[in-house]
Amino acid sequence: MATPPRDPAGPADRVDPLAQGDPGGVALRREPPVPASVRQPKLGPLGWARWAWRQLTSMRTALLLLLLVAVAAVPGSVFPQRDIDPGAVSTYLEDNPTWGPWADRLYLFDVFTSPWFSAIYLLLVVSLLGCIVPRTRLHLRALRGQPPKAPSRLDRLSQHRSFEVAAPPEQVVQAARSALRSSRYRLRREDGDADGAAASGAGKGTAVAGETGYLRETGNLIFHIGVVVVVIALAWGYLVGWKADRIVPVGGTLTNTVSGYDSFSAGPLVDTDALDPFSVRIDTLDVRFEEDAGGAQYGAARDFRAATTVTTAPGAPPEQRELAVNAPLNFGPNAVFLMGNGYAPVITVRDAAGEVLYRQATPFLPQDGVYTSSGAVKVVAAQPQQLGFSGLFLPTAFMTPDGPASAFPDARNPALVLSAWTGDLMPSGPQSVYTLETSAMSQVNGADGRPLQVVLGLGQTVQLPDGLGSITFESLDRWAGLSTRYDPARPLALGSGLACLVGLLGSLMVRRRRMFVRVRPGVDGGSRVEIGALARGEDNTLGDAVDQLAERLGWLPPGSEPGSPPGSSPGSPVQAHSAPGPAPAHEAR
Repeated sequence: MATPPRDPAGPADRVDPLAQGDPGGVALRREPPVPASVRQPKLGPLGWARWAWRQLTSMRTALLLLLLVAVAAVPGSVFPQRDIDPGAVSTYLEDNPTWGPWADRLYLFDVFTSPWFSAIYLLLVVSLLGCIVPRTRLHLRALRGQPPKAPSRLDRLSQHRSFEVAAPPEQVVQAARSALRSSRYRLRREDGDADGAAASGAGKGTAVAGETGYLRETGNLIFHIGVVVVVIALAWGYLVGWKADRIVPVGGTLTNTVSGYDSFSAGPLVDTDALDPFSVRIDTLDVRFEEDAGGAQYGAARDFRAATTVTTAPGAPPEQRELAVNAPLNFGPNAVFLMGNGYAPVITVRDAAGEVLYRQATPFLPQDGVYTSSGAVKVVAAQPQQLGFSGLFLPTAFMTPDGPASAFPDARNPALVLSAWTGDLMPSGPQSVYTLETSAMSQVNGADGRPLQVVLGLGQTVQLPDGLGSITFESLDRWAGLSTRYDPARPLALGSGLACLVGLLGSLMVRRRRMFVRVRPGVDGGSRVEIGALARGEDNTLGDAVDQLAERLGWLPPGSEPGSPPGSSPGSPVQAHSAPGPAPAHEAR
């Protein structure tokens, strides 16, 4: 008989010999058609939110965000930062008129306060917290709970030993519990376990289950919590901390006010009117350099120390303290560091009538290892035009074919080499005291019509042309570069960093293991012992740990002399067997 054609889109007819109502024959069962495409259920807004949260709080995302933070911080070390050196940023913008404004729009001069860096930073904190909280909850549950029961088939574990000893089962069980406790295993409460006894026919057995290595997960959590706290501490320090710098000549005083610093950079939450009232006066500055002319370190800095007089509060008695490199002055959470030093020639400028227009110690900034220093003298009181000088200070001056230079950083033959300018000293408003803006000034020429170069030794005076007066190199002082830092989060960041180190060592060195011992009655009053063990993660010493436990319970390795094993009565084992089982697909429960 011909079979009628079937519609492919219609229900399918299948032969089902076991169809209900026709157990001995053949019946037709109609099944619903298989759709051409399987439609997945829609997640919806809540489902997508859960998916996004799982992705954000995964460890893979946290590691990726850590890498992004490191990469995002690279521009902060490549481009000058506005909060550290505004002058360098202005110079960069002037030298790069095309690319500079675009870099500024991308916050490349304010990397660590930019929206994109802050977003990565915040996502990293949220991701780490999302990883830590559930893991901490599970770890606390594991600490409060018991180790798992011994599985029925210890021979399926990654390490397995089976042997017989002459000691009775009760004594072997107590020896196993004592051995595991001495190895810092947490033991499951003692219970009878007949799992597998019926199949083996060996009678009822007792199992001892122990687990060790909880400190591995504890250390892992401490490390991740420490990372979060470090990140939060750095953010907190940025918000409430500040830093400021000041060059103070010997005999000068630093006061902890915004106006008392050359530069002041504060976080968004800093109240600049509530700074701690302290002051530091530089009494003397002792600087030593390497003087061995035949050595490779000739002229290298050896020691910088300043004797200071400090006051910790208005009306408080002054105190004598020493300030040195890596030995700051501490005023509560404030710390004053000695960051640099240099020379401050005392320069006097007089007008044609001999009246003093300028007299003060003028700091010059070192430019190289021999303290060739640049600086500027600005005589605002000069009439009818303002007068300015710019040039170099040479601590140990000598002549070269290219002009004067310095041979040693100490002041053995100090000299000033200056050029003179007249005009408007500040055409564009306030500017750095260490440079001279000459865009609105004219250079003074000498009697030969060439630009005037003033060379002054210590104590010398040079008359200026065109009735401009004179300039004198009176004496030589030093200056100390002081940097004040206020960072209340620093102790927290340091403690968290140390906690990260301790946690990382614990997570790398501690091994998480589970050890199971099952003891059944053996022949002639002896015991049949099975030991199984598995590790969480890679553990190359797990087999050795199992062998050590087996030896303590009476197993003798091949080639050993029989004797009285610890924890058992005298006698040699009846049978010994060691066979590492296959690695389990999952941990036994």
